Amino acid sequence: MLARARPAPPGFAWHMPAAVVRCGTPYRAPGFEEVAVETPVALLYNSISHVVMMATPADLEDFAVGFSIAEGVVAHADEIASVVVSQAVAPTGTGGEPGVVAGFRIDVTIPEDRATAVRRRHRNLSGRTGCGVCGVAEIDQVLRPLPAAPAGPAIAPAAINRAMRDLPERQQLNETTGAAHAAGFAGFDGILLAVREDVGRHNALDKLIGAVLRAGRDPAGGFVVVTSRCSMEMVQKTALFGAPLIAAVSAPTSLAIALAEGCGVALAAFARGEGFNIYAHPERIAPR
Repeated sequence: MLARARPAPPGFAWHMPAAVVRCGTPYRAPGFEEVAVETPVALLYNSISHVVMMATPADLEDFAVGFSIAEGVVAHADEIASVVVSQAVAPTGTGGEPGVVAGFRIDVTIPEDRATAVRRRHRNLSGRTGCGVCGVAEIDQVLRPLPAAPAGPAIAPAAINRAMRDLPERQQLNETTGAAHAAGFAGFDGILLAVREDVGRHNALDKLIGAVLRAGRDPAGGFVVVTSRCSMEMVQKTALFGAPLIAAVSAPTSLAIALAEGCGVALAAFARGEGFNIYAHPERIAPR
């Protein structure tokens, strides 16, 4: 079993109380609710800024590794020499109080040829919650070639149902705030081996990928489940991760289906209760 999700850096809240006025018929009452923390997280490769994502400040080391793999910055986790997370402090004159934490920066050290390739992309995202595509310069950067999904046994429908059924119990942040997505990695028996959460669905999947790879598990030995729709970026990340199947609680998009068909990733969606729809590679899912 992989380690449970934890705030990173230690001690920084990933949810916080917010004042609310609860309205009903016929009452209005003040109170407090826990809300998920959303904060800027800057990713730097070899000290050069690459992207600023809006994310939940938990498991940021996992996020850095998973993002680097899922976005094709590196091909293997062992290409990452170090990951250093630090707080970004608001400077004077920015509208924030000096010395107040304004977000986080993650400094990732990778081979210089990889860093050079990243800089050539001219990719600069800002202000989006876990967006995996907004801001790329060319269409071919979006529809990049994907590796073929690994061969493996057909996955039992009961295993997919089990993983989806058990996922809510592992969503600590969402249980508290109602504002977080989750991504889980399950073995072929459907037992969840890792779960990660974030306000952004892409971020949650990146964190999951990082957690699994940092733990030394083989992505080909299980499958991905997510509490969101399945867009093309989710398929891309699953393929680059090396898992053979992704199952989503909501709908897929047309491009997600096309990409899944092309790279051999099985795609199941509307996975709720004891059933789901298969949109790509049904042969990878065993008959009932």
